Amino acid sequence: MGKAVPTLVAICTAAMAALLLTWKRQRDDGESSQPDDHQPLVSAAEAEAEEEVKAAVAMVEEFEERDGTDVERLRKVAEDMVVEMNKGLIDEENSCVRMLVSFVHNLPTGDEVGLFYALDLGGTNFRVLQVTLLGREHGIKEKQRSYEVPAELKVGKLHELFDYMAEKIAVFIREEEGAEYQLLPGQKRELGFTFSFPVLNCRINSGTLLKWTKRFSIDDAIGKDMVNELTKALEKQGLEINVTAMVNDTVGALAEGRYYNKDCVASVILGTGTNAAYVEHVKKIQKLHGSFPSSDNMVINMEWGNFQSPNLPLTEYDVSLDAESLHPHEQILEKMVSGEYLGEIVRRVLLRMAKEAAFFGDTVPKKLEEPYILGTGDVSAMHDDTSSDLSVVAEKLAHVLQLSGSISLEKRKVVVKLCAAVARRSARLSAAAILGILMKLGRDTKTEDGEVQHTVIAIDGTLYRKYEQFRKYLHDTLKELLGDEVLEMVTLQQARDGSGIGAAIIAATHSNQMPED
Repeated sequence: MGKAVPTLVAICTAAMAALLLTWKRQRDDGESSQPDDHQPLVSAAEAEAEEEVKAAVAMVEEFEERDGTDVERLRKVAEDMVVEMNKGLIDEENSCVRMLVSFVHNLPTGDEVGLFYALDLGGTNFRVLQVTLLGREHGIKEKQRSYEVPAELKVGKLHELFDYMAEKIAVFIREEEGAEYQLLPGQKRELGFTFSFPVLNCRINSGTLLKWTKRFSIDDAIGKDMVNELTKALEKQGLEINVTAMVNDTVGALAEGRYYNKDCVASVILGTGTNAAYVEHVKKIQKLHGSFPSSDNMVINMEWGNFQSPNLPLTEYDVSLDAESLHPHEQILEKMVSGEYLGEIVRRVLLRMAKEAAFFGDTVPKKLEEPYILGTGDVSAMHDDTSSDLSVVAEKLAHVLQLSGSISLEKRKVVVKLCAAVARRSARLSAAAILGILMKLGRDTKTEDGEVQHTVIAIDGTLYRKYEQFRKYLHDTLKELLGDEVLEMVTLQQARDGSGIGAAIIAATHSNQMPED
């Protein structure tokens, strides 16, 4: 019994020590899992904000996944464009790309000289220009003024719109010409009219409006000759001026490009709207009846903004935007890529973020529910923000949406990511459409003898000129689609002012002032 007592005591002591060690470890573990002064607690508000950011990022990534602009898809879009181009050259009624004959077949040589005027109605604004052509070697002089088109004139009566423009033209001419300018007996000023909407031309100085785009909707204008209507408005102002040529802005851009470079065979507008024109061989225009022009070539106004294809990567935002637009089921490509709509696409994604992820807090900003409140200029500014705290993003959102407080840096990064996704898709689809023209002309690859033709494409529009990241995306995508060797022989030549100066140049090529050959 004497030996058993110490043994029992030892066992009890060991057991007690084990229990004490276990308790200490549990205590230490428990303490390590609790916050101390050096490990602050993550608040419920911070955790909620983190979840909001994650949900918003998921929506942007969903948009990116659905944008479907991989190279294979873009090539299919380009091939579909070629199919529609060929159909449109036979009959525009059977193609979503109307391929309108411009009746511009005498392209500039660079030898044109004289004083000419231009009126450029493009969408948001219209411009009046006085253009002095001095010949290619001596350049061009120009004066111009820009005026905003009042919103009520976009949906009013046609004569109201044209009377307003004619009044501005009269003021411009009186102030810019001065008393010393005198017309010769029987002479009239000559004006090129850039009208950036679908028209049916039967000659160079006539064009019947087919439909409105770019949120214009003047019902009594459909089917009327826009040159006649402008002429009547100018006569009310007592102006001695002849509307010598009516062209689309894209055709004007091509003419301006050709004035400087004989290799210019196409033009693209990427601005408020989008369109393209190119030089086609007359014999391939099957719908052109009667006697052919003396030239073998004719400028075709594609009206590619109306292009549609099952390969276009439409999202729920595109579908709802189209359904709620002035012209549903029309101008689908334009609604996906042009400056009129990019800001609206971003707004619609932000609205969903606000409703489903509380991106701007517990309430949805009222301004965010207003269609077109966010412009593409705002998107560009936020996308190009390089400040460390993305202050431009914060300022733009606060100003446009009238936010009561600022959003976090992490949320600002999400907004930049969204702007990038929308702009990237627009640029890549624009590149695919350009590829379609190159394919149609056989200039997307080497010729049979291994040569690559030099191709100049005049490009104009505020989206291309002012949105730096968009421009980079477009160039990078063309490189992916064409490869380095072919791309070296394709020049995107930024037009100086195709829709204004180009119209004046075309007026010159059809002018009575120009000497006969």
